[in-house]
Amino acid sequence: MSAFTPEALPSAEAARSALTDLRREVAKAVVGQDETVTGLVVALLCRGHVLLEGVPGVAKTLLVRTVAAALSLDNKRVQFTPDLMPGDVTGSLVYDQNTAKFEFLKGPVFTNLLLADEINRTPPKTQASLLEAMEEHQVTVEGRPVALPEPFMVAATQNPVEYEGTYPLPEAQLDRFLLKVTIPLPERAAEVDMLGRHAEGFDPGDLAGAGVRAVAGAAELHAARLAVERVRVAPEVLGYIVDLCRATRMSPSLQLGASPRGATALLRTSRAWAWLTGRDYVTPDDVKALAKGTLRHRISLRPEAELEGATSDGILDGVLASVPVPR
Repeated sequence: MSAFTPEALPSAEAARSALTDLRREVAKAVVGQDETVTGLVVALLCRGHVLLEGVPGVAKTLLVRTVAAALSLDNKRVQFTPDLMPGDVTGSLVYDQNTAKFEFLKGPVFTNLLLADEINRTPPKTQASLLEAMEEHQVTVEGRPVALPEPFMVAATQNPVEYEGTYPLPEAQLDRFLLKVTIPLPERAAEVDMLGRHAEGFDPGDLAGAGVRAVAGAAELHAARLAVERVRVAPEVLGYIVDLCRATRMSPSLQLGASPRGATALLRTSRAWAWLTGRDYVTPDDVKALAKGTLRHRISLRPEAELEGATSDGILDGVLASVPVPR
């Protein structure tokens, strides 16, 4: 049940303007990551979660912290390690000697934006502790569900080049992430800009000192979510989304194509992107813009295709080129 009354909510236009301003605020601390910021905002609008993949040192952690600050959201960070236990994430029962009862001590998952750093470095048992939180937005304690705060989003990071000591995420958990965003190394100009800021005394731990301010909050997010739900999708566009997902299931290079959940996810992200760009209807171009981010982690290459140098993004490019676009 929403804590906001219709009178207390900003207009959809005001909410869109505030979320557009988010890029400018994040750019005060992180250079050249507009696409990643957009992915985080789309996930928030869709009540989804994001998997961020990039080599170490591309400011994944700083990016999430800055987005949380610009949206006035509470955030916590958990460093996933091989010895991390499920209770370290969700919380645990603690005996209170004063009351002679066990009390539930909430874990870091009880926040608005949880940064799960290097999520693939912890065993599957601990990874699984996040599944209920991500899907149901709750944690079960002694058979009783405890609701998480709203809004709630998991932004998990993983490093693609560090395979030693990692536990690959199972398909069931990968499917819980609405988007997988790959963070590239910055262009030369952006890297020179970044170094210039550090030379002038930029402190990544002091976002307020960098001038980052809150431009939106929970009310704007709620108003935006309501507006996204009103975005229209023509039957032809729905068919296009289904055809794209079905094409991945028939690709000879893939052993696992996008599931119906993937098609639903692509519908949600396309609607959010259409609204962010100022429209109340979805076009095929909106679907194309979000297809790779929404589907790249929901497909699995055949071993022989990997040996030949095929990639998930390359396969999806071929699918997008081959499936007829509705007119």
